[in-house]
Amino acid sequence: MVFEGLADKLQNTFKKLRGRGKLTESDVTEALREVRMALLEADVNFKVVKDFIARVKERAVGQDVLESLTPAQQVVKIVNDELTALMGGTQSRIAIASRPPTVIMLVGLQGAGKTTTAGKLAHFLKKQNKRPLLVAADIYRPAAIKQLQVLGEQLEMPVFTLGDQETPVTIAKKAIDHANAYARDVVIIDTAGRLHINAELMDELKAVKQTVRPHEILLVVDAMTGQDAVTVAEAFHGELGLDGVILTKLDGDARGGAALSVKAVTGCPIKFAGMGEKLDALEPFHPDRMASRILGMGDVLSFIEKAQSAIDIEQAQAMEKKLRKDDFTLDDFLDQLQQVKKLGPLDQLLGMLPGMGNLKKMQGMEFDDKQFKQIEAIIQSMTKKERRDPAILNGSRRKRIAVGSGTRVQDVNRLLKQFAEARKMMKKMQGMQKNGKKGGFKLPFMR
Repeated sequence: MVFEGLADKLQNTFKKLRGRGKLTESDVTEALREVRMALLEADVNFKVVKDFIARVKERAVGQDVLESLTPAQQVVKIVNDELTALMGGTQSRIAIASRPPTVIMLVGLQGAGKTTTAGKLAHFLKKQNKRPLLVAADIYRPAAIKQLQVLGEQLEMPVFTLGDQETPVTIAKKAIDHANAYARDVVIIDTAGRLHINAELMDELKAVKQTVRPHEILLVVDAMTGQDAVTVAEAFHGELGLDGVILTKLDGDARGGAALSVKAVTGCPIKFAGMGEKLDALEPFHPDRMASRILGMGDVLSFIEKAQSAIDIEQAQAMEKKLRKDDFTLDDFLDQLQQVKKLGPLDQLLGMLPGMGNLKKMQGMEFDDKQFKQIEAIIQSMTKKERRDPAILNGSRRKRIAVGSGTRVQDVNRLLKQFAEARKMMKKMQGMQKNGKKGGFKLPFMR
C-alpha cells in the first residue's frame, strides 16, 4: 500500500508524543528527528525533508503549542498541514478550454505507462460527460498504436491514427481537425518516449507543442522509481513547461518519496495517481486527503466517493430492509462482498477509514480474489435452506459443504464465523444509521 512504511513510522512517533501529556522543546525535537528519518527512508528528496522539518519545528515549538492542553494533537495538525502544503495544498484539476477541444499532451519516458494512462484518463473524462478522442502519436514503439486501439475498443471510444508513416506533428495537427469535425471536446495525445532523456526526444515534443498548443502538458512518471521520477519531472519541466504530473503505480510504491517530492522540487502539481491496472484505477490527487491517510486520520471523502460510484443504491436499500427485519442471509452476505469488491483492494479501503489502517495486519483481514472465490464456492455448495438459516449447519452438513466446495471444514467454520461477525457489525451500523437521522453517523451510500 502507498506510504505504508512512512505511515507506520509517523503514526508510532506521534503515539509516543500523545503519551507524554505536556511537551517540552526537546520532546518535539526528538519526535521530528524520527519524522526526518522516516521521510528519508521513504525516499523523499533530502532538501525537501530539510525544509519540511525546519517549517514544522518553527511552528511546533511556539508557546501556543507547548502550553496548549493537547500539544501532541497540535503537532500532528502542524505536520498534517505541512504535508498537505508539500504535495500542493489543494487538488489541481485539468484546465478545460473555453472553446473545445481541450488538448492534453501526455509525455514521459518509455515504460512509465503513457499509453495505458491515456486510456485511463479518457475513461475518467468520459465519466465527466466529456467526449474524448485518443490520438496515437507514438510511431516508434512496436505495437503502441495497436495498444491504444485495443484500449479505445474497450472504452468504446474513437482512436485517431495515421499509422507509423506520418510524423507525430502531422498526426497531432490532423487529430485536432478530426476532433473539430466530429465534435470531440477533449483530445488526448499519446506521444513517444525514450529509455532516457535526450535532445531528439525533446525536440520532437517541442515541435508537437508548438504546432497544437496544448492546454495541458502532463508528464506520466512511474512512482516506483522514487527520486528518479523527480529528476525526470525536473528535466521535462525545464524543457517543455509541464502543467502537471500523473504518478503511475502509486499503489505499488510503499515508500511514496516521489509523491512527496515532485511538487516541492519542480513546482508542478500532481494531478492524478494511478492506483491499479484497471481502466478505472486513475484517481484525482488530493494532497489534503493523502496527508490524512499518511497520518492515520483516514480519507472518508474518497471512501464516500468510491461508495457512491460503485454501490447499487437500490440493492443497498433492499439490504437495509432485510437488516431491519433481521433477515440477512448468506446469499446477502455474498452480495455484500461482491459490492465491496467493486470498491477496490481492501487494504486501500481500510486506509481511508480513520483508525482502521492497521486492521489489515490483523489475522484474517487479507482479502484477495482467491479467498473471494473460496467463499463463493462454500456458499454455493449449501442448500437454499442452509443459506437462509446457517444455524442448522451441524458437523455432517459442514463436512458435506467442504467436500462439495473443495475446501476444508475449518474454512467453512471460518466463513460462518465471519458471517456472524458481519451480521453483528451491520446491525450495529444499522443502529448508528438510525442515530444519523438525529445528526449522528450515516452510511455514505444509504439515503
